[in-house]
Amino acid sequence: MQIILLERIENLGTIGDVVNVKDGYARNFLLPQKKALRANDANRRVFEANRERLEKENADRRAAAEKQAETVAGAEIVLIRASSNSGQLYGSVNVRDVAEALVAQGHKVDKRQVIMGAPIKTLGVFNVTVALHPEVQVTVKANVARSDDEAELQRQGVDVIGNLAAEDRAEGEGFTEEFDPNRELGELPPAEEEEEAAGE
Repeated sequence: MQIILLERIENLGTIGDVVNVKDGYARNFLLPQKKALRANDANRRVFEANRERLEKENADRRAAAEKQAETVAGAEIVLIRASSNSGQLYGSVNVRDVAEALVAQGHKVDKRQVIMGAPIKTLGVFNVTVALHPEVQVTVKANVARSDDEAELQRQGVDVIGNLAAEDRAEGEGFTEEFDPNRELGELPPAEEEEEAAGE
C-alpha cells in the first residue's frame, strides 16, 4: 500500500514522503495512529494544504521532546525481581515495567515510547532506549536485581551473578574429600575407619 508519512518513521522516511508498506502495517499501525495517510489524489491535496502546519507542529513536538530528554537521559531505574542462583529471572522485565518505573520517578513516558529488542530475563544493568519523539531518542539504565543492596552493588560495577557462581563453587569445594592415590577401592579413608572402630 502507498502512504504519505505525516511524521518521521524509523527506516521508512520523513514527513511528506510517499512510501510503499505492507497492507497490515498501514492498516493496523500507521493509519490508526495518524502517522500516515493513504496516498491518493485527495489525500495528497489535503497534505499539501496542511504541510506547513504539520511541519510546524512536528518542530514544536521535537523541541518539547528535546527539553524532556534533558531530564530523562541517563535516568536509572531499579527493578527488584526474584531470580534463580544463576541470575535467570522468574518471569521477565518488559516495556510496561520500564515505563511504569520511569513514571514513578516523575518522567512522562508511555510504554509505546520504550524500545527493547526483547524482554530482560537476567539480573544486571541494561541500556534501554526511550523514543520521546521520532527524532529524539535517549538511553536509560534498567538495573534488575534481587534486592536494593544488590542493585547498589551492580550500580558500582560489581558482577553479582559472577560472585554468586564463585560462592557456589566455593561451597561445593567444602564437600569434596581428600583424594588418596594409594587407597584401595572399597577402603574407607583413615578418619572414617577410626570412627567405625570407635563405634564398635
